[in-house]
Amino acid sequence: MSDPARMLRVAGLLALGPAVTMALLAVTGVFEPQQVPGLPDPGSLTRYGLPLTQVIRDISAGITLGALVTAAVCLPAAGDRSGRVSPAQRSLLDVVVVSASTWTWTCLVLVGLTQSDALGTPVSSPGFLQQAVFFAQNFDLGRYLTVSAGLAAVLAACALGVRTATGVGLLVVVALSAMWPLALTGHAAGSLDHDNTVNLQAMHIIGTAVWAGGLVALVVVRRQLDRPALVAVTRRFSTLAGCCLVLVAVSGVLGALLRLPSLESLRSPYGAVLAVKVGALLALGALGWWQRRVGIARLEDSQTSAFARVVTTELVVLASAAGAGVALSRTAPPTLPGAEVPLTPARAQLGHDLPPPLGATEWFTQWRPDSLWLPVAIALVLVYVVAVRKLSARGDGWPAGRTVAWIFGWVLFVWATSGAPGAYGRVLFSMHMVQHMTIALAVPTFLVLGAPVTLALRALRRRDDGSMGPREWLLRVVHSGPARLAGSPIVAAALVVVSLVVFYYSSLFELSLRTHTMHLLMTAHFTITGYLFANCLVGIDPGPRRPPYPLRVLLILVTFGLHALFSVSLMASDQVLARSWFEPLGRTWGRSLADDQYLGASLGWALGDYPLAILAAALVASWVHADRRERRRLDRRADRDGDRDRTDYNDYLARLSRSALGSPRSADGAPAEDSERS
Repeated sequence: MSDPARMLRVAGLLALGPAVTMALLAVTGVFEPQQVPGLPDPGSLTRYGLPLTQVIRDISAGITLGALVTAAVCLPAAGDRSGRVSPAQRSLLDVVVVSASTWTWTCLVLVGLTQSDALGTPVSSPGFLQQAVFFAQNFDLGRYLTVSAGLAAVLAACALGVRTATGVGLLVVVALSAMWPLALTGHAAGSLDHDNTVNLQAMHIIGTAVWAGGLVALVVVRRQLDRPALVAVTRRFSTLAGCCLVLVAVSGVLGALLRLPSLESLRSPYGAVLAVKVGALLALGALGWWQRRVGIARLEDSQTSAFARVVTTELVVLASAAGAGVALSRTAPPTLPGAEVPLTPARAQLGHDLPPPLGATEWFTQWRPDSLWLPVAIALVLVYVVAVRKLSARGDGWPAGRTVAWIFGWVLFVWATSGAPGAYGRVLFSMHMVQHMTIALAVPTFLVLGAPVTLALRALRRRDDGSMGPREWLLRVVHSGPARLAGSPIVAAALVVVSLVVFYYSSLFELSLRTHTMHLLMTAHFTITGYLFANCLVGIDPGPRRPPYPLRVLLILVTFGLHALFSVSLMASDQVLARSWFEPLGRTWGRSLADDQYLGASLGWALGDYPLAILAAALVASWVHADRRERRRLDRRADRDGDRDRTDYNDYLARLSRSALGSPRSADGAPAEDSERS
């Protein structure tokens, strides 16, 4: 089959997504004009065009991300060791240009259609374009769609000029960033428990996008690869698709549980559309198992027809699932009669009621699981333990203390984000400061002591076909210029101190309380900067060159001294930070805002002591270990050369002694030994 014919076939398969969307919405009655008092009907163009444009946007975004991920981690680069993209990777970049451009324009169209749907304004009404521009600039939904369109346009433009594997990796990061606004505008955006549902929605769409887009990528490049290369690429993608299956299944089930009030709700139209998605997921799991167990073996035996049939079937099911997902976003979830709760100011701001008054027991009993950081922590602990077991299975040892440090660091992180600091961090400034100090100083120290990069480099398999696997990408990141700069001692210490001052004495602090995106960025930023600072002091992983130990001690003292100075200045301040956020919550228990801020600043000062003690103890232990290692090295060299350094030094001292006492001279005034030599 020729390339144009194959591309038309793929396009026909992807057209199933819009077809399924329109069919499901027609069955559930969503296309019927909604008679809402006071809100006019936006018109047929909006009712039909909005879901159709949305499913095209989702499919194009999935192809973009999946093709980039496949090119970055599955396909080999050019065989000349230059790091330039191979012809197969170039083909996927050409696909990205088309899909990202489609993503851009559909997002821009969705700005107008979403504004029309939200306000009940027909697209043909006078001044509609000006209203759409105003909507894009001043409303969250409009801004999210505009940001996604802008990032997609960057992807399309950069894909034209990318020539190296590193450039493809950077495009993957941009594509992942562009997927986040899709989660903010999906059917999770309207949920009361906004933060958790958006997290789950993001994981769901990213897993689906990498899976579906990767399948399209396999169809595009399979004619450009010889059979051994195609088998290797298919094996890698099969592993990647298995991870995506777990991610999609877990996030989908948890997201459904958050939105369905009871099992009886499954009988509603929303439950019917959800059943279609569940059936598609089960079918995909079965197809993936067959492909892993049977399909790849047949592909090795040159039986490509079975492989093509399974890939085609998976594309059909995934396109149908994408259509069902869009239909689900346009279908209102069911509600139980009498289950409505009044929308209090606290519930409107937090998404839930205020926690109970903070007492001694609440420090251990109050939990609000974070649907993003909790799975991340669990996954990283499991991956670490699996890597340690892999080393043990082949006879290599790994210090138990490092494993304990890694696990304890993530346990502490989970408590800070899902325990009492997470439950009270947006209600009390003092608990926010406890959370901040824990994730910025305490947690990174334990993570650094776990030496995760060293473990990964020892456990991960090296690839020899020119492709970039996890090990290769890890080395590329660790030794990159930005990583070396950010991890250098002076820069890392400056990031810890400067970002602290900028964050709290600007609008960023209140923005992190109001918006979920900024809250996640805050957590990630302070964890990473704390990790870079601890790594340059007590880390053993590859990275920037670490300073001598006396300078490390000085760096700790200066950094923590400036940290304490910030806390003292905050204690002396009479300005309440984020007052416009804390006051409307209506908290009737605990300290006043000013007193609670003073307590938080005091805790920030006091809680800086135990990370300092941990760093100091680790630094002393590392210093002693380095001295012992250097002494053993010198002893080994002395055994090899007969202690030549000590003998030379003693001879040098003897010569100095003779020079100080004076040596006998000859008759002409020259030293006797010189006279004898002459």
